[in-house]
Amino acid sequence: MQTRSNNMLLSVIVPCFNEEEVILNTHKRLADVLSGISELDFEIIYVDDGSRDATLLILKDIQSGDKRVRVISFSRNFGHQVAVTAGLEYASGDAVVLIDADLQDPPEVILEMLDCWRQGADVAYGVRRYREGETVFKMWTAKAFYRLINRMSDVPIPLDTGDFRLMDRKVVDALLAMPERDRFVRGMVAWIGFRQEPVSYRRAPRAGGATKYPLVKMIRFATDGILSFSLVPLRLATGMGFAVAGLSVIGIIYALTLRLFTDIWVPGWTLLFIALLFIGGVQMVFLGILGEYLGRVYGEAKRRPLYLVKERLGFPENILFSASQRREDNS
Repeated sequence: MQTRSNNMLLSVIVPCFNEEEVILNTHKRLADVLSGISELDFEIIYVDDGSRDATLLILKDIQSGDKRVRVISFSRNFGHQVAVTAGLEYASGDAVVLIDADLQDPPEVILEMLDCWRQGADVAYGVRRYREGETVFKMWTAKAFYRLINRMSDVPIPLDTGDFRLMDRKVVDALLAMPERDRFVRGMVAWIGFRQEPVSYRRAPRAGGATKYPLVKMIRFATDGILSFSLVPLRLATGMGFAVAGLSVIGIIYALTLRLFTDIWVPGWTLLFIALLFIGGVQMVFLGILGEYLGRVYGEAKRRPLYLVKERLGFPENILFSASQRREDNS
């Protein structure tokens, strides 16, 4: 069995957006857990995703007192998945952990993930055995989403998982070599492969602040996951096209029969009206699906950077150069 050597560096990436109520507690728990790992050095990379509260000021205070802390501040809010990607680009660890700032994913679980990594796993991903403090609607929709995307995707994505995971350096490098703009990190990691092991844990309620994924963002995130990892919506459009064409043929035969063999063909306007509404509705739905895919092609073609950095704190110059070079290679 493959094992990992000692004296390596662990990078922990924490995306933050309006987390002033919890970020101090988050850092304390993270630092306490990571300081207890004597055989590994560590760095904590906080990515401020355009927070509008005091999150960035608190992060600056934390960094000034702890040289193991790095801070990246975006010019505006670019989104959670982009913040995760920025952290990966600046991380220099032999292994990298992704964890949210709200303490729903307990930092203590990182120790179990490290055990899996030491025993040869390339990815140790968290599986939410139980979700405290979440509504029945939120839990039901989350379960439905993961099962739906697994039925639609060509790549199996582990059920009931988020972005909380540990990844070996070779997995991180492979992930950064994937240049797409509409990023669904947990699906991308599943696509990469390598040896991936689950780590079950009990998800806690938020330690403070409000959720950053209200219903509209949840729907958008689900859409990103489905459209990024499945062609089923396009195939569904094709299948529905054939089905509607078949119904149209039946309608044509019916109309011709009424016209040629009966005297009641004029009153058939009701059937015609219904058919036109049905066909028009189906066309509009699938034009929308095609528009989503086309919009993503348009976004990729523009080749804009994923994010813009306003400020960076705590990084050595060689790390800044390496991160800049990776972005240029992916653009």
